[in-house]
Amino acid sequence: MKANGLCDPRFELVREAFEANFAGGTELGASAAVTLDGEFVVDLWAGNKNSAGDPWEKDTICNVYSTTKTMASSCMLMLADRGAISFDEPVSTYWPEFAANGKSKVLLSHVMSHQTGCSGFPRPVTASELYDHALMADLLAGMKPWWEPGTGPGYHAITQGTMQAEVLRRVDGRSLGTFFREEIAEPLGADFHIGLSASEGHRVADLKQPGSTLSGSMGVASDSIAGRTFDSCMLDGSEPLTQEWRAAEIPAAGGMGNARSVARVHSMLACGGSVDGVELMSPEAIELALVRQTFVPDKVLGMNVPYGMGFGINHEHAPITPSRRTLYWFGWGGSMGIIDLDQRLSIAYVMNNMADELLGDSRALNIAAATYAAL
Repeated sequence: MKANGLCDPRFELVREAFEANFAGGTELGASAAVTLDGEFVVDLWAGNKNSAGDPWEKDTICNVYSTTKTMASSCMLMLADRGAISFDEPVSTYWPEFAANGKSKVLLSHVMSHQTGCSGFPRPVTASELYDHALMADLLAGMKPWWEPGTGPGYHAITQGTMQAEVLRRVDGRSLGTFFREEIAEPLGADFHIGLSASEGHRVADLKQPGSTLSGSMGVASDSIAGRTFDSCMLDGSEPLTQEWRAAEIPAAGGMGNARSVARVHSMLACGGSVDGVELMSPEAIELALVRQTFVPDKVLGMNVPYGMGFGINHEHAPITPSRRTLYWFGWGGSMGIIDLDQRLSIAYVMNNMADELLGDSRALNIAAATYAAL
């Protein structure tokens, strides 16, 4: 399938990799984008946005699941850069109720690096309950951690975003979705949404669900921390078909965008906090994100993950890119965002045919590999 859009001749390998994903039969619809020094050198899209065969258009968007975490963490970096929060402070400094049940020493850095001990909700919640931020925040405030905070990570699949959003609301007064729109998306002209207006629903691509639920795809025991984490909010990939999910502000998993919008936001980070004359944060704030917080076995993912402050970071034994100063994250189903500060490069991939993978998908990694081969 021939891709639509822009591809600088220097990056023809990326177009070839993108089209090869379709030729291999692994795509329904998808987009891929690359920025270098803040300029788009790749902006491609192809395929269909639903099973009816409606084409994936230039402005098609879809749910990117955990790639949304890079947007929420960018909001938190901005707050830290302004002096509104400190990652070294307890969460309860900003959210006093969170100190309950032994959480008074949980630091904001633990939220950013998945080390609070609260990787899931204290009881199973439904999707409709998840849309009620106040309810979710209250559940986490009263929760007893499942392990000693700060002693190691356990991937906070949904709860990280709830904690970040509540801290932001307490210090700023706005919801995280509103803050993101007003302070990041609109200044950058990025078509990414944490809380999508119903008027934009016609542009949304339907996700083709994976073969199993999130917990099923991980193959974990129900009584393990991993099982308890995923089973505390059972998602099967059908939720983004509803306007309720799209409108809800779910900062860890509910973001709606395409590769262009992901790469646009990330280009600001890749260029040191400023792109096209729009300065959102200082280079020093981004350096905070690169500081390794932990690299020990994750209690949920079952693998060593090099966590920085709100992002995955490169590690000498687990490199995502050839560049040392790299931030990244992936979304359930296959979406990806990579930010290379050494190369001033961002790479993004967004699709609607969900694979079972939670972290890393061969289609996305093909795009990344082709980008570096072109460089």
